[in-house]
Amino acid sequence: MDAEAAKLLGAGIAAIGIGLAAIAVGTLFAYFLQGALRNPAAADSQRPNLIFGFAVTEALGIFAFLVALLLIFAV
Repeated sequence: MDAEAAKLLGAGIAAIGIGLAAIAVGTLFAYFLQGALRNPAAADSQRPNLIFGFAVTEALGIFAFLVALLLIFAV
């Protein structure tokens, strides 16, 4: 395996993190909505946790995208 193929293979594996972050965001909002519909009074107190979880999950997806781009173009 030459270096170019290994570089692209590594970038493809790093790009899996982008899809996993998208799945995690969907799951996060689904569970929040499910909990908010079961107990509407507690929804307002859980909203900061939702926003924090969303921000962390999106940041991990962006980091995975950055690693994939760095492997393709910078290495």
